[in-house]
Amino acid sequence: MVDDGDTALGTHLQEIRRGSVVLASLLACRTPRYGYALLTTLAEAGIVTEANTLYPLLRRLEGQGLLTSTWRTEEPRPRKYYETTALGTETAERLHSEWLALGAGYTDLRKADA
Repeated sequence: MVDDGDTALGTHLQEIRRGSVVLASLLACRTPRYGYALLTTLAEAGIVTEANTLYPLLRRLEGQGLLTSTWRTEEPRPRKYYETTALGTETAERLHSEWLALGAGYTDLRKADA
């Protein structure tokens, strides 16, 4: 079966974005944010994420000790805020370094055959 280029591109873009949402969430949650605010922050940064992708990710990151959460009930609508832990900050820095190294590698590959 031959796939059209747009479908294949869409699949690969989704895979790239999926991996980047972890780093983006850890970076964005250095300032405590509730889920919808995090979705908005990520979208404003050009990292569009669906709620049904983000919330399970937040629970997974919390389970790994990379995020912590607290309910804030002083507002009219109680919200669960997520904040990056010290381990999460360390992990984000390492992921960011890896991201930069990968980007440099891709750039080198493009230049090599140009």
